[in-house]
Amino acid sequence: MVLAAGLGTRMRPLTDDRPKALVEVGGRALIDHLLDRLAEGGVERAVVNVHWFADRLEAHLGARGRAPEIVISDERAELLETGGGLKKARALLGDDPVFVANIDSVWIDRGDALGDLIRLWDPERMDAALLLARREGSIGFEGDGDFFLDRDGRLTFRGEAASAPYAYMGVHITRPDYADEGPDGPFSLSPLWRKSAAEGRLCGCVLDGDWMHVGDPQARDEAEARLRSSSGSEPPRGGR
Repeated sequence: MVLAAGLGTRMRPLTDDRPKALVEVGGRALIDHLLDRLAEGGVERAVVNVHWFADRLEAHLGARGRAPEIVISDERAELLETGGGLKKARALLGDDPVFVANIDSVWIDRGDALGDLIRLWDPERMDAALLLARREGSIGFEGDGDFFLDRDGRLTFRGEAASAPYAYMGVHITRPDYADEGPDGPFSLSPLWRKSAAEGRLCGCVLDGDWMHVGDPQARDEAEARLRSSSGSEPPRGGR
């Protein structure tokens, strides 16, 4: 499930004529960075939600000509946020565990991030498994961190602490029905994560690499500079 329906207001003026998913970083659209990563991780089919400049995004996806296969979840009528988007797409996702991924996450992988997440996932003891990044060295993340991580991989939210070492970097695994009991209309996954964390059922693993949260034009420029300085670390353009 690729979350690509957002308005991209922080990315303006780059999103005045296109969805955030089609903003380019290093000569490649954000959504292509992500879809190529997912294809390398073995994903054969991706459900992509659309809203802002939906026709343009659909045309781009239809012209990709490479894995994964794309299925559209249409949110033109109403932008549903992360939880509402997952709930609306339920019928398109099947019954197996799914990656849920934000399109504004680009990373240089020195290990096997998606493989690590797959190996961590255990539906018997968790509701969701999140890919995390260390705050230090990340581009485009300005907060004080999201999570603490224990030795068993369980996550707790920062809460009242001044800071936490790890940030959610925009990719997780969950059950396709995780958001089914959420309200009708727009809602966030965050309250569901907080409930799961309180029950000891929210887990995570840490990226071995460099994370770039490409949320605004400055972060886009910084991400391009990081990719140039790390040429050879990024996968070849075009994916599989």
